[in-house]
Amino acid sequence: SGPCSHNIWAPEIHFLKDRWYVYFTANDGGGDETRRIYVLENKSSDPMEGVWEEKGALNTQYAGLDGTVFQHRGKLFFLYAGYGNYPDYGSALFMTEMINPWTLGNENILLSKPEYDWEKRGGMAINEGPAILKRNGKIFVIYSASTTWTEDYCLGMLTASDLSDLMIPESWTKSSQPVFKKSVQNQAIAPGHNSFTQSPDGREDWIVYHAITETSGEKLDLTLRSTRAQKFGWNTDGTPNFGEPVSCTKEINVPSGEE
Repeated sequence: SGPCSHNIWAPEIHFLKDRWYVYFTANDGGGDETRRIYVLENKSSDPMEGVWEEKGALNTQYAGLDGTVFQHRGKLFFLYAGYGNYPDYGSALFMTEMINPWTLGNENILLSKPEYDWEKRGGMAINEGPAILKRNGKIFVIYSASTTWTEDYCLGMLTASDLSDLMIPESWTKSSQPVFKKSVQNQAIAPGHNSFTQSPDGREDWIVYHAITETSGEKLDLTLRSTRAQKFGWNTDGTPNFGEPVSCTKEINVPSGEE
């Protein structure tokens, strides 16, 4: 029982200011209005050791989920999917500066709300699951669009110059088309809620995401989601090129530098 005792989703681990932090979503068993993002802190240099201390719920302006953190030019920023404007949309992306890893500033800017048809599939308009990618003088927010239970769940992208004021919404440009979407041929349905990593030698960029092998009626069976990873490249204009989801039956090389 308690405020973060049910529906524990979307954990992320970050190393900030010489400490480890886990951000996760939970509620008390009630509806979306009770859903919050919580923080755990570990002072050990090894996240597998030490003691994890509950720092409580982040002071987001809206109830929400899918929190993530990034550092830029000496500042900490927090992004999350916030509720609060139903029925126009189920959730939108908000961003705020952080005072410290467990306390947010007062201003929550609306970064992206569902606008395009591909962001409104499955009976509800959704932007959620933001992830940060920095490269080539740009900052990219890759996010998931539409409902998780539709086969058209996909990834969208926001772009800003790394020299711009990130707390000004006009600094960000939204791509008009999804940057990563289903491949029926490759049995990769509803790819979404991704994260990024690099190969051990730093020479390759990889996207990690979940998807479903096949459709299962009007609503997908989310218990069938599997975690997938694949290498991606870059376009000549400096934007990421994720290609299409790779089939689970296709053999791919391990990340460069992995023993």
